[in-house]
Amino acid sequence: MQNKPTLLVLAAGMGSRYGGNKQIDGFGPNGETILEYSIYDAIRAGFGKVVFIVRQEILELAKEKFLPKIEGKIEVDFVLQSLTSFVPEEFQNPDRVKPYGTAHAVLCAKDTIKEPFAVINADDFYGKEAFEVIGKFLSNGVQPNLHAMVGYAIQNVLSEHGTVSRGVCSMNASNQLIGMVERTAIAKENGKIIANGDGESIEIAEGTPVSMNFWGFHPAVFQQIEKMWDEFLLANKENIKSEFFIPLVANNLIESGEGAVEVLQGGKTWFGVTYTEDKPIVIDSLKKMHDSGEYPANLWH
Repeated sequence: MQNKPTLLVLAAGMGSRYGGNKQIDGFGPNGETILEYSIYDAIRAGFGKVVFIVRQEILELAKEKFLPKIEGKIEVDFVLQSLTSFVPEEFQNPDRVKPYGTAHAVLCAKDTIKEPFAVINADDFYGKEAFEVIGKFLSNGVQPNLHAMVGYAIQNVLSEHGTVSRGVCSMNASNQLIGMVERTAIAKENGKIIANGDGESIEIAEGTPVSMNFWGFHPAVFQQIEKMWDEFLLANKENIKSEFFIPLVANNLIESGEGAVEVLQGGKTWFGVTYTEDKPIVIDSLKKMHDSGEYPANLWH
């Protein structure tokens, strides 16, 4: 088993709210995608391989976009997520168009990843500190029954242009996750952070940690995910919109006692593009980071 962790990038999503394929949109001063910063930060945090989860229809595009820049700097692999991946024939539904979600995407990499690995979204900027803490955890702290996620304070991960969905975390005194609730409509209202949904409004305290889908797993998790996936398929056979998400896996591990998830305090800087209007803010933030020397003038030269 290689001792360097692997970075698993969830890049199969459509970017429907944003109105385009934001995974391959340029945001940096030289047209860099957000994902290139994550790969750059992962390389300097000691990661040895990057695995892209993509759909068949964007595979060639992803190779064209990323391989010329990163080949030779880190080992690269591509894995396909489709509506038939790990889906036995009797559960395949021709009416289904929606992908099965983030935990299914992770499962698709089961035969490719044999070492501890991190999971990220392709279109979120996570910051170098986040890669440092998770890289350290995956090299030294991870166990078959101990995984991690990077926590971000909720006030740092909102959009000025609309509501956002976030996994709001509860922790115990040892900084381990007790559970996570997905709140789908969070926004600032009159100086307070409010989550609306199911007819109720809940105020969330500013420092509350939330998940931005930055996870660290021991490869033993694949067996556990596969077991949950089989149960999910049985329970959702008729529901063509059902999705199998990573927080569901985390909550199941915790509730069953089969695993614990440490919340790492590394989430200092985050930005993402939920809405088209977010783009200028991201471009400006990245330019400032280049200007201050946090990133070289050109990431890959």
